[in-house]
Amino acid sequence: MAWRKMSTSALEGKTFQFSYSIIAIVPMPPLCARAAGRAGVIKALDNGSWQLQQATRRGEVLVAGVLRRGCAMSATGRVRRWTSARTISRVTDARRLHQPTISRQASVMDSPSQTYEAVVVGSGPAGITVVGNLLEQKLSPILWVDKSFSGGRINYAYREVPSNTKVGLFVDFATALAPFRRIVSSTPSRSRWDEPNESDGVAVSGKADKLQDLRSLEQGKGCDLSHAADMCLILTEGLRRTPGVVAQPGQVEGAVLDESTQQWSVTLRDSAKSSGQSSTISAKRMVLCTGSSPNNSPLPVDIPGLYTLDLDCALSPTLLATVLSPIDSLTVAVIGASHSAILVLRNLYNLASTSKPNLRVKWFTRHPLRYAEFMDGWILRDNTGLKGEAATWAKQNLEPETMPDSDVAKYVKMIQYPSGTEKDVFEREMQGVEYYVQAIGYSRDPIPSLKTSSGRSIEPKYDHSSGGFTYDSKSETKVPGLFGAGIAFPEKVTDPHGNVEYAVGFFKFMRYIKKVVPEWI
Repeated sequence: MAWRKMSTSALEGKTFQFSYSIIAIVPMPPLCARAAGRAGVIKALDNGSWQLQQATRRGEVLVAGVLRRGCAMSATGRVRRWTSARTISRVTDARRLHQPTISRQASVMDSPSQTYEAVVVGSGPAGITVVGNLLEQKLSPILWVDKSFSGGRINYAYREVPSNTKVGLFVDFATALAPFRRIVSSTPSRSRWDEPNESDGVAVSGKADKLQDLRSLEQGKGCDLSHAADMCLILTEGLRRTPGVVAQPGQVEGAVLDESTQQWSVTLRDSAKSSGQSSTISAKRMVLCTGSSPNNSPLPVDIPGLYTLDLDCALSPTLLATVLSPIDSLTVAVIGASHSAILVLRNLYNLASTSKPNLRVKWFTRHPLRYAEFMDGWILRDNTGLKGEAATWAKQNLEPETMPDSDVAKYVKMIQYPSGTEKDVFEREMQGVEYYVQAIGYSRDPIPSLKTSSGRSIEPKYDHSSGGFTYDSKSETKVPGLFGAGIAFPEKVTDPHGNVEYAVGFFKFMRYIKKVVPEWI
């Protein structure tokens, strides 16, 4: 297929179907976009730039990047990779292997009048955890709704990211529930509620299960999240095939609570239908596992020629290298001192010290680095401190006593400033910076619209101890049958020193959901 430059009028408002799970479009400035067979729309901005917007798994719009006039598009309007054959082999082929196969199974369209015991919204680690725990409680039928059932952000964006979690905890997660053990053991059960029967085949604790990829790694250390993502795909496919689970490709558009029956009328849009057919089902419970996305709030300054580099792109060494490859000399700013910020700094340094010697980095942080500390039976800053590879690299290269003598100092300049001075500091230090990455945490993704049968809007406030919600921030009344889990709705924990954190991680989700699900039934 020959390339051609499409005019700005030809670009605006056009819809393009992405071919692969990750797309690297490399105009100037670079744009990284992710997709999994979903459509993206190019729109004009007031400043003369262009924006590629992509519909994500839950239907909201994700701004994937910004580009100027002259984006490379194929003559048919299908987005193609504008990169070398070697990069295509390294990126495209690898990502193709990690897209789940969606086979035809039971659908809400087959029995729209059925009342479900629960509707679970989202199929990332939290959704997987909730479905498994509901099955553990012998609750069925369960309607599981997601656009792609692709393992969530950990699979489509973070496969190259090193984990904070020890490998052994991923194995513990995958074997924490009888439904999970049936899936990973490859051992038959005589009943859908029973444990895998060891007399029927290989023992559950044997080496012939589906977790050999994880079991072959050092259990006390972290690993690339690709291993955890593959585990998620195994569990997802197994749960989708479990009797009592109806996995519905689509999205929940809204739900109405009948206050007299305390049941939910849930409106679904079926993505498997070309017409986007909607249907309404009844459910006794609804669990929101809708996830979070990186914060990307506007900077307090307006500097011409300064563009955002997507955090998810910057966390992928392969994609980052692809996106930045056409530009000989540039400066990238990294804002934050989180685990993600350190990994982005490491990715940029690795590029600068190898293939892009003219790359420079400005690192903006408001406070010294903070590390997780192993105490007597517990971990200080367990959820907020640096761990694993990020902590090791930071101690070796970014601390005041190590950075001056580190090779990192040739390429990275640290700019530490007190809170409240961002505007002045950014106005001065962002001059000459082409791109900035914000690694300053995550915000909840949108949830479906919720209201009561009397027309009262529900603006739910999450209870981080029970997994339930109140009607709004001023109410203390629990919303019947509405629950949440995962990175968007984690457990609030207090350590022995009185520090309050939110517990985020695979096994932390499992431990929390196992504790609260019996109260949901």
